[in-house]
Amino acid sequence: MYTPRRMDARYREPFNRRFTQELYDSYQRDLAARLNCKFEFRLAETPIFLTDDFKARAVKSAREIIGQLSDPKRIERMKRAIPARWNGPAMDRLPSFAQIDFAVVEENGQYAPKLIELQGFPSLTALQVVQRDAFVDMLAKMDGLNSDWSCWFSGLDRAGFVDLMRRTVVGNHDPREVVLLDIDPPTQKTSPDFHATKLLLNVDSVDPRELTKRGRKLYRGDTHIKRIYNRVVFDELIRKDVQTPFDYREELDVEWSPYPNWYWVWSKYSLPFLDHPAVPKATFVSDLRGTPKDLGKYVLKPLFSFAGGGVNVEPTAEDLARLPANERDQWCVQEKIEYAPALKAADGGGVKIEIRMMFLRPDDEREPILSQNLVRLSRGKLLGVAFNKDFTWVGSTIAFSPTS
Repeated sequence: MYTPRRMDARYREPFNRRFTQELYDSYQRDLAARLNCKFEFRLAETPIFLTDDFKARAVKSAREIIGQLSDPKRIERMKRAIPARWNGPAMDRLPSFAQIDFAVVEENGQYAPKLIELQGFPSLTALQVVQRDAFVDMLAKMDGLNSDWSCWFSGLDRAGFVDLMRRTVVGNHDPREVVLLDIDPPTQKTSPDFHATKLLLNVDSVDPRELTKRGRKLYRGDTHIKRIYNRVVFDELIRKDVQTPFDYREELDVEWSPYPNWYWVWSKYSLPFLDHPAVPKATFVSDLRGTPKDLGKYVLKPLFSFAGGGVNVEPTAEDLARLPANERDQWCVQEKIEYAPALKAADGGGVKIEIRMMFLRPDDEREPILSQNLVRLSRGKLLGVAFNKDFTWVGSTIAFSPTS
């Protein structure tokens, strides 16, 4: 059987030869020091070095999937996902942030992107900039790898991306009039991104319970908040029964980035509406006509959860039958995807790759702009932290291309 070359063979071998634990430890200390914070998730030992062919396929597939998601007729059908309790009145035409997550799989002797999930919600937007900077400094200490590495797309460089991020997060406002909104921000595992947002944009992270409402306006102390960089995950809001000073169904004099409705609309709920070679077959459990005979080829997924929560990789007919009738439209069965061990670790073992293609759309742009990436590495059964706690060369990282 033909085995494809490693995704990043041109740079992987020199990186692995020059890699040391001391370099990795120094990189971790450097990144934490730049952000003045601790990391509650694992940082991988290495970046990914993209080949031109895989990068082209991933870029093309991500843009085509966003194109399908942006179809107004599809969006109207996807809006059925919004619960009445959380359906706000001022949803915009397209979200300010979108994430397309691809597994790296092998198809016909080549590595190819295959959609895992998607979100109309922010990711670690600012953190990736600082993580890129720290990795560039690490690579500068390794002979043959000293370059101004890029993690960006659409012709962006570092300055261009930070400007795009500022336009998307802050808009035309003073950063003091903008807040990054999340539940108890210091306790979130994503808090390093909040530190990076403060560093790059001077925007504070704030708990919604710190705000007050006066008429249709929101205030933080005496400061009128004119724009919200929305990081509140609804399933956490619901699970913790957090009482916010406003109702999401109210008409408020505040701009949202992204508007909260997109959390529901562009999500795993969207998968059955897509038709693309990079999208695995997915069906709402409520639409199943009996138990699939080939159920072993599918995973069972909740439509509204983050970080792989609730995913059943070996569903049975009994698992499907146990889902209550009124919840079956909140689950889907999705064709299983077999990750390729596309990265070779320094110890010789194979590592699985998931790459997130990240889109931003400032208010004055009609379409989402593919702008940057995030990568997760895994040697476990799934990519979640619980499945990789005993491994090295796993965790959060970034994909690079040389600028020259």
